[in-house]
Amino acid sequence: MFRIRKIYDRHTPSNHKALDQALAILRSHFTAVKPEKIHELNSRIDNPLKYKFQTLLFVAEDDKSNVKGFAILLAAPDLKFAFLDFIATRKGILAGGIGSAIYERVREEAEEMGAMGLFFECLPDDAGLCQLSHFLKDNAARLRFYEKFGARPIQGTKYETPVKPGDVCPPYLVFDDLGHGTPLARDTAQTIVRAILQRLYGDYCPAEYIQMVVDSFRDDPVQLRPPRYSKKSPASVETALRLKARRIMLVVSEGHRIHHVRERGYVESPVRIDSILAEIDKTDFFVRVPTEQYPEKFIRDVHSGHLVGFIKKVSKEIDPGSSLYPYVFPLRHPERPPREFWVTAGYYCIDTFTPLSRYTYQAARRAVDCALTAADQLLQGEPLAYALVRPPGHHAESRVFGGFCYFNSAAIAAQYLSKFSRVAILDLDYHHGNGTQEIFYRRRDVLTVSIHGDPSFAYPYFSGFRNERGEGEGLGYNLNIPLPENLSGAEHRMALKKALKRLADFRPEFLVIPFGADTAKGDPTGTWSLKAADFHAMGMMIGTIRLPKLVVQEGGYRTRQLGVNVLAFLKGLLQGRNGI
Repeated sequence: MFRIRKIYDRHTPSNHKALDQALAILRSHFTAVKPEKIHELNSRIDNPLKYKFQTLLFVAEDDKSNVKGFAILLAAPDLKFAFLDFIATRKGILAGGIGSAIYERVREEAEEMGAMGLFFECLPDDAGLCQLSHFLKDNAARLRFYEKFGARPIQGTKYETPVKPGDVCPPYLVFDDLGHGTPLARDTAQTIVRAILQRLYGDYCPAEYIQMVVDSFRDDPVQLRPPRYSKKSPASVETALRLKARRIMLVVSEGHRIHHVRERGYVESPVRIDSILAEIDKTDFFVRVPTEQYPEKFIRDVHSGHLVGFIKKVSKEIDPGSSLYPYVFPLRHPERPPREFWVTAGYYCIDTFTPLSRYTYQAARRAVDCALTAADQLLQGEPLAYALVRPPGHHAESRVFGGFCYFNSAAIAAQYLSKFSRVAILDLDYHHGNGTQEIFYRRRDVLTVSIHGDPSFAYPYFSGFRNERGEGEGLGYNLNIPLPENLSGAEHRMALKKALKRLADFRPEFLVIPFGADTAKGDPTGTWSLKAADFHAMGMMIGTIRLPKLVVQEGGYRTRQLGVNVLAFLKGLLQGRNGI
């Protein structure tokens, strides 16, 4: 098993390790590449403006973070094209589909960035161009591989002309239209070819050589070599590519029903999930993903070991069918917690209405597994994932639980993603996510933004005020937007516009959205009056931000409309992303 993820920078330990392994594979495969060019990749990733390309690294790695293959994609947003610089798998292992998976991921990225096509070089399979006969078989195999995706060499030009006497096997320029079916116009090709030769080979190719190659593009549109190896149409590949842009990866905490407090007035019940799934099942743009199991250490990366241990212990000792409500709240001296667990509940809780039961730990941990599974979908290149979980999590702080929340699934997923690049959290629940704020309050690598009911009248009452902006390194990286008790959809969108402006300034690589539909009209825990059309408009606004997005379900307790409102929001995300 392996996953493919994009390396956004080289500063986190996991990214630095992946980059080192990728460069080792590059050296082993491309021995003619000068060491200084390989070393230059480090600065190319960090400083795209200097090199006039944005350098993106994709790695295929196993569950132990061993890189089995990689690709380096160069993006030219100014000219709307992408160039595949290198792609290779580790020597000595069977590819096992790794090469195909990496190339498909690269194509998806090029499509996502709005490129009109993907260009790259490939050594020729023509004996008239490559006199090294022992290379021809491998060259043909590579071209056969790319041809099944619809990528073929451009013909009728002088691109294959050697730059200097003695140069052997000059490469083809290969074009992949990413399934757009639009012919490559001559003027466009000339501009792109000039950019490739000047930006990549300007220190090797004389200006007169570049001009000669550019002038040789005379056909309009440019002609591609007829298929030589495959008669199969790449239509199925293109269909899959289009469908990926129009789907949401869905992860559901199947075991949530075991956490069922059968008491009158307790609104955080299993029917919440049922009402959402009832609407989701009417559509065809969700792809169900099995929930993976993750070690408890991911929870302990965010929550105190004492809190985790306490919830785990109580869940084992409490009688089935019973519920333990906190009712004594001692001063929290870390060195002197109460000994009796029915008293200790108040030591670890912020309210009197969040009970512990026989299955609290198991259900809360499974919710975390769902959020982490969905986060991994983003790392594998999916643009949108939805973790449909209960119990919710955003009120759980590092040392305490409350607000129906035990472990902060969204924060745990954000912490996981932060190991790879910068993360922004946009909390859209009616109630302030005090737990998420507290967990990241002193950090600048994770931006926390929350739109919620003013804590002067809304739970949790003690957190979520406008002047809470972060501390230490995190000062300025927490934004609260508290709103009045009565609110229209238009007023909520004005607040959202402000939140999205802060997100754009932060420039994250991942967006985690703790989403609560308790902002809806008639919700028993809120006072606002948002309707399905408002949720859809909200999703459309956020969807236009072209970032991988993870939605984690939080509140929403008016079950009659809950599924309709959640689906409206998710549809808006999808349609906003695709410009529909």
